[in-house]
Amino acid sequence: MDGGLWRRMTTGLIIRNAEPRHITVSQPSGQTGADPGPQNDVIDHFGEDLAMKQLLLATALIAFPVAVFSGVEHFVIGAAPAQQSAVPSLGDLSTFAAIVSDTQRIAATGDLVAAETRITDLETAWDDAEEELRAKAPEAWGTVDASADAAFSALRAKSPDPARVESALSDLQATLADPTPPDATEGAARTLNGIAVTDAAGHPLPCEVMLSDLRDALSAGRASDTARPQITDLQSKATERCNADDDRRADAFSAQALALLTPMQVTK
Repeated sequence: MDGGLWRRMTTGLIIRNAEPRHITVSQPSGQTGADPGPQNDVIDHFGEDLAMKQLLLATALIAFPVAVFSGVEHFVIGAAPAQQSAVPSLGDLSTFAAIVSDTQRIAATGDLVAAETRITDLETAWDDAEEELRAKAPEAWGTVDASADAAFSALRAKSPDPARVESALSDLQATLADPTPPDATEGAARTLNGIAVTDAAGHPLPCEVMLSDLRDALSAGRASDTARPQITDLQSKATERCNADDDRRADAFSAQALALLTPMQVTK
């Protein structure tokens, strides 16, 4: 119904029915000259009560459609969608990281031929997942892909350099841990596994500070027997990246290690 028409109808209803009703009552014979005041007062109050009831009814008739229409509008429009993260994620990359860890272990023995064979498994798995992962986060995918290509090249060189291979594999492992492109974090604080890895301006925290926190936690006995080997491995990778002045990736390894620690016991 048109809103203006509805208001005119209800306003007219209120105005017409709000007028006091005065009704002339004929007095019974034998009471001529008696004071009619009390009777007229009762009738006037009756008219006022009726007007008030009609006023309340008109108000209800206005409020009810407004409430209904508001409810319908909320149901149709719904809540505003939650804001999506500015940096899309590639998801779980632990399968790829496990292959890189195997390759690092083999390369550490000096058998770079076997290491190259193992890294080929990563290349195959990465290529198989390209369509899905690239659609999820193109920029992050490109960061990992470039790092993987560097590792492939280091191991497939005519005369592989063990130092170069070690550096390339460490860099790839760190990239898998945090594949966010470097400039994607500028101007925004970030956390990894619930651990802060940047300041409020988006700059990586000093890797020395992160490693110091990790050492303190280990000294306090906060590493379980089950998690200790993995924490130690991550600590080693963080130290290597920190020594290479790669704070962002060093912090990523430290954050993963810190997330594996048992919660700190608080005593009164």
